Amino acid sequence: MKKIAVLTSGGDAPGMNAAIRAVVRRGIFKKIEVYGVKHGYMGLMAGDFYQMDLGSVGDIIHRGGTILRSSRSELFKTADGQNQAIEALKIAGISGLIIIGGDGSFKGAATLTAQGFPAIGIPGTIDNDIGGTEYSIGFDTAVNTVMEAIDKIRDTAYSHERACIIEVMGRHAGDIALWAGLCSGAESIIIPEVHQNLEDVMIRIQDGRDRGKMHSIIVVAEGVCSGEDLRITMKEKFNLDTNVIVLGHLQRGGSPTAYDRMMASRMGAKAVDLLLEGEKGSMIGWRNCQLVHVPFEIAGKDNHTINISDYHLARSLSI
Repeated sequence: MKKIAVLTSGGDAPGMNAAIRAVVRRGIFKKIEVYGVKHGYMGLMAGDFYQMDLGSVGDIIHRGGTILRSSRSELFKTADGQNQAIEALKIAGISGLIIIGGDGSFKGAATLTAQGFPAIGIPGTIDNDIGGTEYSIGFDTAVNTVMEAIDKIRDTAYSHERACIIEVMGRHAGDIALWAGLCSGAESIIIPEVHQNLEDVMIRIQDGRDRGKMHSIIVVAEGVCSGEDLRITMKEKFNLDTNVIVLGHLQRGGSPTAYDRMMASRMGAKAVDLLLEGEKGSMIGWRNCQLVHVPFEIAGKDNHTINISDYHLARSLSI
């Protein structure tokens, strides 16, 4: 294997650039050429490749987003699109591909491997919802972004003696809400993995008021409902007035934390090593504080779960 390529696909996540840097520099260290693919699978089908050197990844380890850009492609989901991508790779003389993204991106990578083209995945999504790994690049930075936002919002909630609902991202996973809520002392955390009785939320708020605490923070994961829907429900059922803050794509941006940079560097280098060892059809994972590699099929089927003990810890500390 003399030439490999790297692309980012789906939603961006802090640390993707650190992973790209690791792939390029590990590849050059191993005496192979590394090509960047612009705009994800769309660029792959179009043959939008360029050779990357040491300088092309200089001063990017601290940057959020992805220098390769990203996109979503319906065409790549078809046989014609996949054949077009493989043909473009063959024309360029590229014999291995590294994909940085989430489970949707890995489904595309799995189809390439099934057709005989070696591909390795690196989990990159703030949602931390990929099966087969306990961690995905970008999660730690997103949690810190949310936590810092909650700290600021609490100042205003205190000043005006208000209850605030903060809606956070995560698709169908509650990891961001749980971690950020616990670490910022939120009074209630509402996540998809645990049924939450709204009467219990109101009781916790009222208990706080009874002891003189006139402000409260409710963190809700988008996989449960929107913050606005929750506001309406709390008003209709309990006559509770709340402010709603939707953090949205703010959570995807920003300079990656040291932990995300470290994980991205480890995973990027490992992905190159696996390709050169002849591995294909696998995703780099993090389990029991060790790098592992698991088949793409597990990444898509092995549903990620929260640490339920952390949820109970949050409840016990927010009384």
